[in-house]
Amino acid sequence: MINKNTTTASALKVIPLGGLHEIGKNTCVFEYGDEIILLDAGLAFPTDGMHGVNIVLPDMTYLRENSHKIKGMIVTHGHEDHIGGIPYHLKQFEIPVIYGPRLAMALLAGKLEEAGVSHRTELRTVRPRDTVRIGKNFLVEYIRNTHSMADSFTVAIHTPVGIVIHTGDFKIDHTPVDGEHFDLQKLAEYGEKGVLCLISDSTNSEVPGFTASERSVAPNLDRIIAQAPGRVMLTTFASSVHRLQIVLDLAKKNNRYVGVVGRSMLNVIAHCRNLGYIKCEDSLFKPLKEIRNLAEDKVLILTTGSQGEPMAAMTRIANGEHHELKIRKGDTVIFSANPIPGNTIAVVNTIDKLMMLGAHVVYGRDKGIHVSGHGCQEDQKLMINMTRPKFFLPVHGEHRMLIQHSKTAQSMGIPASNMVIIDNGDVVELTENSMRVAGQVPSGIELVDSSRSGVVKASVLKERQQLAGDGVVTVAAALNWEGKLVAKPEVHLKGVVTSADRAEVIKLITQTIETVLSDRWSEFVKPATADSQVDIDWVGVQTQIEKAIQRVMRRELQSNPLLVFLMQIPEEAVRSETVQTSQLSIEAPKLASSVPSPVPAPVNKVTGRRRPRTAAAKEASVAS
Repeated sequence: MINKNTTTASALKVIPLGGLHEIGKNTCVFEYGDEIILLDAGLAFPTDGMHGVNIVLPDMTYLRENSHKIKGMIVTHGHEDHIGGIPYHLKQFEIPVIYGPRLAMALLAGKLEEAGVSHRTELRTVRPRDTVRIGKNFLVEYIRNTHSMADSFTVAIHTPVGIVIHTGDFKIDHTPVDGEHFDLQKLAEYGEKGVLCLISDSTNSEVPGFTASERSVAPNLDRIIAQAPGRVMLTTFASSVHRLQIVLDLAKKNNRYVGVVGRSMLNVIAHCRNLGYIKCEDSLFKPLKEIRNLAEDKVLILTTGSQGEPMAAMTRIANGEHHELKIRKGDTVIFSANPIPGNTIAVVNTIDKLMMLGAHVVYGRDKGIHVSGHGCQEDQKLMINMTRPKFFLPVHGEHRMLIQHSKTAQSMGIPASNMVIIDNGDVVELTENSMRVAGQVPSGIELVDSSRSGVVKASVLKERQQLAGDGVVTVAAALNWEGKLVAKPEVHLKGVVTSADRAEVIKLITQTIETVLSDRWSEFVKPATADSQVDIDWVGVQTQIEKAIQRVMRRELQSNPLLVFLMQIPEEAVRSETVQTSQLSIEAPKLASSVPSPVPAPVNKVTGRRRPRTAAAKEASVAS
């Protein structure tokens, strides 16, 4: 047990960085004194407005700033919303050791190797009822639970202030497919000892009753597969290991060979077979090139894409873009998964396309071909009843789910004063006799695009949204020493909707530039003296022109397209500026050949601007 010495007056801090008021990116920090442990570090998927973004991560500023305190991590199971963020976080800070189930660690090892960060941590596997010590303040026992993924755990965290139980994702399945039952006895033992706080999964808190057993989908899937006249294509979550085992068993029963499509599906099945979580004969599987030569009623194809993901196999098949699989009339396609909130439109669009191609598509909650991996109200009541916590903290869910879960806990006798509804970044302080929200740490999201090389900043996302919503206007202008246009500006409108004639818009932009130059030029010219030549604040000029063009576009186009303004200045100005700042020595892209020489390469915001020398110009630069 943890030694309760002079630190008993201190509080245990529980800081969720993800998973609150949302579905996904579950990440929680436990901090006591100068030690931090993490529980899971997941990811989420982008919303429609996050253009070009592949992965959404929690803001890890707090952990970056306190990385010297991190002693280790505990992983509850291998779903992406619990381990998917770890490779990205390890690029920012080290985690000395990560403890987790065999399957989760096997999946994670591949991710770390691919990301090139496997040297920044040590992976250690645990089994049911294993106890691990992390630092001097944390002792963690792993308790087997049941979930939609094999090898899933609840954890009991022994701390100087008491025992905290974190359920992880769970449901109470009395007939699990793999025979690994929920260790209810161990939970009850902790309930007898005394649990200070229960931190519990809220995903299905609005749904009455118990969550059905995973086995309940088998008869319905069996009937559909047996009655299918041709090929069967089934899509589900690749991580739904028990579902995959059921499908493979039914394929064998119905004399069908199995083809597997999708990287994540292949990866999970390979790891699960190696570890013994999926049991089947090698002869059951056939490569796609052999599948094509088999009788159609002898084929079952397992694919990714149950959520309508753009690059997943089922979506590409529906779009006619898969290079090996095409829908044939008579195919039966089974969606053995319900859409995650936010994915419904993508899923129904995929289903529509499959039907248009002639497939018979089986989907929907009424078909009995999918059950949740999260406990409903009666599961949650049983968890509370067994652990009998003094304090209660609902997590893993949207706001309404957290509220409903707190009401369920109150119906079980936990006072409302002994629970809090929090958001990501809130700091919950626990002592032996109190629970309170004691502040907040930086929270939010970090976005990763397909390059996987860095975080998409808010300014970049805003530009992408602006491009998608209103288009882009590109203006290139060349100026001389007198503040006159050397040539007619080049203006290009892309994706810009305008009721006016485009030529009129271009003419208006040209007039706007000329007006700024004629009316404001003197503000940016510092006259020559005995000791210096004429000095022109080119950055200030560019800023004022940009602001004027933006005002005109908002007024005339009734929209706010992204403006890219490239300004060429005399070659002597570039040379003199490079003496003062290295920024202007970077050459920007050249304008079209219609701009006469000897005007040099343009100076723009990214590559050629220096800080304004005047207060007015500086203010204008910030405003732009």
